Amino acid sequence: MRNYCWIVIVSLFIFSANATAQSGTYSDSINRWHQQRIEDLRAPDGWVNLVGLFWLQPGINRLGSSTNNELMITHPNMPKLAGYFEWINQDVYWVTEPGIAITENGVPVNKLLAYTRELKSIPQLALQDLRFTIIIRGDKIGVRMRDLHSPALDSFHTIARFPVNRSWKIKAYFEPRESRKIEILNVLGQVNRENSPGKLVFNYQQKTYRLDVLEEGDQWFILFADATSGKTTYPTGRFLYIPKKKLGEEIYIDFNHAFNPPCAFTPYATCPLPPPQNRLPFSVNAGEQYQHDAKK
Repeated sequence: MRNYCWIVIVSLFIFSANATAQSGTYSDSINRWHQQRIEDLRAPDGWVNLVGLFWLQPGINRLGSSTNNELMITHPNMPKLAGYFEWINQDVYWVTEPGIAITENGVPVNKLLAYTRELKSIPQLALQDLRFTIIIRGDKIGVRMRDLHSPALDSFHTIARFPVNRSWKIKAYFEPRESRKIEILNVLGQVNRENSPGKLVFNYQQKTYRLDVLEEGDQWFILFADATSGKTTYPTGRFLYIPKKKLGEEIYIDFNHAFNPPCAFTPYATCPLPPPQNRLPFSVNAGEQYQHDAKK
């Protein structure tokens, strides 16, 4: 009997140790993901260093610090006139003002095709610490401006979040749909028809819920809102990626990976919004939070 008791005690100890180790490994993986998120947001192509977003009009759009320019930005590196973008039909050209050092991939630029539908990659122009490039949103063409030494980088070091809780990693299954398109509204008021192969279906507190997914390469992308939206999390909702699974493989929605849209970090983003059917009626107390009195 004494030996049996010791076996039980040792077994319980090993089970508890293994459970703790597994829990720690899971928490560590979420913490590593969170740290990578911060590094990505602070990166040269991240969201924190954005300092401007300008929408072009057909014809010439002059860029500089002077109020006479169509695209005006005040910055120590920005001359009164740096040059201009010219939008002709579906093409956009950049022309540098004489005497101004604008480069692309380190090469001085006098005139450059900045955008056309056939371009495989959109060039990024550089003016000292500033970077600017064309973005396309539906029928709108814009110029996104970055400052690699933006003061915002000095104050951004972390993102508030809920404690890691493994119970928010919820098993789900994929439910395909016949029509593969759903409408997604963005903050500009544009409606785009996006590819959606189906829904992820899961149970929470003995009720069944469905989330429409969008297709992004080898991942499913979910835009969702919940009862925390506008309270402890970002008002419009949050984003979530789920690795695609093959038939028969287990699927989990891990809300500990729920993250804020770019609009939570800058006013110069053009975020998509969760569709009405992806608004959950309960609080998802997992993933990233948002300080509503914080300045962008």
